[in-house]
Amino acid sequence: MHEDRKRKGTLIPAFITKRFPQSPPDSGAGKIWTVGTLAYTTGGLILLFSWLLWGDFAYSFKERSIPTIVLSQLQRFHASDTLAALLTGALPQFLAMVLGPIVSCLSDHHRGRMGRRIPFLLAPTPIAVLSMVGLAFGPSIGHFLHQILGAHSPGLDICTLIVIGLFWGAFETAAIVVNAVYGALINDVVPHAVIGRFYGMFRAVSLLVAIFFFYSLVGKAESHFKWLFLGLGALYGVGFTMMCLKVKEGEYPPLPKMAGGLAENFAGGIKVYFRECFSNPYYLLFFGVIALSWMAFTPINLFSLFFAKSINMSMEAWGKYIALTYIISFILSYPLGALADRFHPVRMGLVTMGLYAAVALWGGLYARSAGTFAFALVAHGVLSGCWMTSTASLGQMLLPKAKFAQFASAMGLVSATGTMLVGPIVGQFLDHIHHVYRYTYLASSGLALLAFVSFVILYTQFMKLGGPKEYAAP
Repeated sequence: MHEDRKRKGTLIPAFITKRFPQSPPDSGAGKIWTVGTLAYTTGGLILLFSWLLWGDFAYSFKERSIPTIVLSQLQRFHASDTLAALLTGALPQFLAMVLGPIVSCLSDHHRGRMGRRIPFLLAPTPIAVLSMVGLAFGPSIGHFLHQILGAHSPGLDICTLIVIGLFWGAFETAAIVVNAVYGALINDVVPHAVIGRFYGMFRAVSLLVAIFFFYSLVGKAESHFKWLFLGLGALYGVGFTMMCLKVKEGEYPPLPKMAGGLAENFAGGIKVYFRECFSNPYYLLFFGVIALSWMAFTPINLFSLFFAKSINMSMEAWGKYIALTYIISFILSYPLGALADRFHPVRMGLVTMGLYAAVALWGGLYARSAGTFAFALVAHGVLSGCWMTSTASLGQMLLPKAKFAQFASAMGLVSATGTMLVGPIVGQFLDHIHHVYRYTYLASSGLALLAFVSFVILYTQFMKLGGPKEYAAP
């Protein structure tokens, strides 16, 4: 048993043991949960979940708060709607398009002492932390740059926006690398029999973080942005690093040796990537469904804060309404995860997207005052959250498991392309019509309707491939 727990010099805790498929678990040891070469007792599974959720706590604080604080800084220094959409909407998606497939494929093909995922999660962490420090001092650096340039300065606001944009770009680069691999780590270490419930808890942690931030801290985003950036950077740096060092990956089959040079293999790898990911109409349909769904949420999410300010709703009040949506979503998170395990996430996604399309249409027609906007905002947040929670394991259920990160990156590539286009188009339209933000709800409703129709088509194809009981990825 002692030798069975050793992996390349690292002692794996007793609750995680390496097991190969032909080695059945001891029936007297109680319930054993397996994934790949990893096996967990119930206590071991709880400990694994605890470390993953602790990492998600630190990760979610970064993801939930930093974009909102950056948006408030962009508005403070008079960025246009188009520029705000380009920086917070198009830029992250462009980076995801470029980096996501590369990082995912490198991770799939990496074999190292710490596994194939953990190194790609650890390496960007210091970059993200330093970027948050840079954002904390962005206005001061912008002021210094403005003074240095003197008569050649384009203006204090523009200098500051340049500095914020540079640190934001570095932050998003680190975030994209992590996002490309994080779901693949979960796919590799969490038993698929409980992955829907895990994602329910995963979502619950994220929502608790969001509730705290939007209820207690968002009102201080303009006056205490420096300390928020620094505190969030410290939390993420420590918390996410701890998770990476505590979660252990299993063993993976060796890679076949490749003939030819690096350039030849790289070019051949690109051809194989696009042929495998984009030649099957079923996967193209799946990628389109996910892309349209994320595109549907983009117009409202990007300009929600600006909508609130346009109707004289304070940032603090807006934050409390956002917190309310997360409280409701938190209550629903675990039940939705369990329902996804029971009924399958493709069915849950179809239903929630149909409801979302109807609610967004109502908001586009009737959100004209603070009261109606508040209702539309909460309904949007709850139903979009229901879709995210209930479909969180959809990729794990439908994509090929042997090359999950590769296909997931292709899914992200398509989603990023669509989202990258939607944000600036809507931003330019809003600048043209003098910032009537109610139209963001109409845009979201139209995109959601397209996503719903695509979901119906995907569901029919899913059933032809065996449905929930006999599905096999083509």
